[in-house]
Amino acid sequence: LDADNYETDPCLKEIRRAENYSWMDIVTIHKDKLPNYEDKIKTFYEEHLHLDDEIRYILDGSGYFDVRDKDDKWIRISMQKGDMITLPAGIYHRFTLDENNYVKAMRLFVGEPVWTAYNRPADDFPARKQYMKFLAEEA
Repeated sequence: LDADNYETDPCLKEIRRAENYSWMDIVTIHKDKLPNYEDKIKTFYEEHLHLDDEIRYILDGSGYFDVRDKDDKWIRISMQKGDMITLPAGIYHRFTLDENNYVKAMRLFVGEPVWTAYNRPADDFPARKQYMKFLAEEA
């Protein structure tokens, strides 16, 4: 994706149409740009899940998403400018900045945004059960 021209990028426009990503905003994670920076960074790094997919498109900077594999081991995903990731509802994950301590990301949602994170353990939610069923079927 063309992060320098995200406002007019036809590929991003098609992804948003095809996946019905009707809502978006942009967040900058940097000590000078994000209110309550220290608290937010700690919250992002707490292992959690969401009841909806989490879609992030990196417009500038870099960081890491850590996700759990089917054996509950961490996988680190390096994200940099131009990368987009979709974390399925029910997957345990966390986010952290790298040594640059800066990322600017677009957050995309289907419908109205839902920001609620459920820290681990959160295994009783239907989204978690559905995700675990998906993992079992893939194996």
